[in-house]
Amino acid sequence: MDKPQFISFFYLIRAVLLRSVTYARSYSYTCYPKSPDFTFRMSDQPLVTHIFTADPSAHVFNGKLYVYPSHDVATDIQDNDNGDQYAMEDYHVFSMESIGGPVTDHGVALSSSDVPWVSKQMWAPDAAEKNGKFYLYFPARDKDGIFRVGVAVSDKPEGPFKPEENYIKGSYSIDPASFVDDDGEAYLYFGGIWGGQLQCWSSGEFKADEYEVDGEKEPKTGPALLPRVARLSEDMLSFKSEVLPVEILDESGQLLAASDHDRRFFEAAWLHKYNGLYYFSYSTGDTHFLCYAIGTSPLGPFTYGGKILDPVLGWTTHHSIVEFNGKWYLFHHDTTLSGGKNHLRCVKVKEIFYDENGKIKLVS
Repeated sequence: MDKPQFISFFYLIRAVLLRSVTYARSYSYTCYPKSPDFTFRMSDQPLVTHIFTADPSAHVFNGKLYVYPSHDVATDIQDNDNGDQYAMEDYHVFSMESIGGPVTDHGVALSSSDVPWVSKQMWAPDAAEKNGKFYLYFPARDKDGIFRVGVAVSDKPEGPFKPEENYIKGSYSIDPASFVDDDGEAYLYFGGIWGGQLQCWSSGEFKADEYEVDGEKEPKTGPALLPRVARLSEDMLSFKSEVLPVEILDESGQLLAASDHDRRFFEAAWLHKYNGLYYFSYSTGDTHFLCYAIGTSPLGPFTYGGKILDPVLGWTTHHSIVEFNGKWYLFHHDTTLSGGKNHLRCVKVKEIFYDENGKIKLVS
């Protein structure tokens, strides 16, 4: 190009770079617009960088924010649809006094070597508090390679947690999410298709030959596979009800279709309560959205409400939603810390907002 064109090109690039820097600064932890119309108010930096973390479950206990994530580890296992590359072995617990403030790593709270029934793959956990005790719910493969859900107990939210000898009777699949309602009733949500094995439980019993049918790990027609929920016992260690499907409906009151991959449930169940309504949120898996549905009962049904988060860097997306100091936050993960390696992820946090109708605004 000639000199005038070069100079014009130079100033164009300079302007773009300056705009990018200004934009990045305006969305730091300490300087952001005050208008609720802006849905992205956090820095996009990982919560911690000294280890890889994913699947964050955030809760407020004793006035402090605690995060219970998976602990990703390096492996030579190649990525596959079974999820074998997610070879996690233990859990760390993190806490913070404020969003954007110092984060404390309380160390290993529970390890696979502590749990007699576990063979491998301690995936996404969750925690709950009731009657002065703290409970860590976690999925893992049993000695037969079947995913189950276990529970461990502690006197402190950071642990360490002592596991029960066996998994929760009647539990299966992955991604447990606990919810204790205002009346003290406690629930456990769970389920995940493909590598999470939910498709093997359609009859109520595990059938290995249903893991993949005609090359598919989920139905192609009819209603989508549904997540599960059960009421927890008073001591939080077992189910006191049968396991029930969690119905997610479209706007016309019909179950979401199996072919509707932009909206159907894949994994990562979460439940929170806002203004008296129950919000069931989840990941769509192979389309990489975080979505939510709203209901009037913790048992559902829930009507699809929209997306919370568009796809991020990395195959999986998994989250939690929590209120802390009068604001609502989305904890989620991506793979920016590892440069895009699917099994080496990092937890992040962003403030979220509701509109006047109680809809969650899409996080940008």
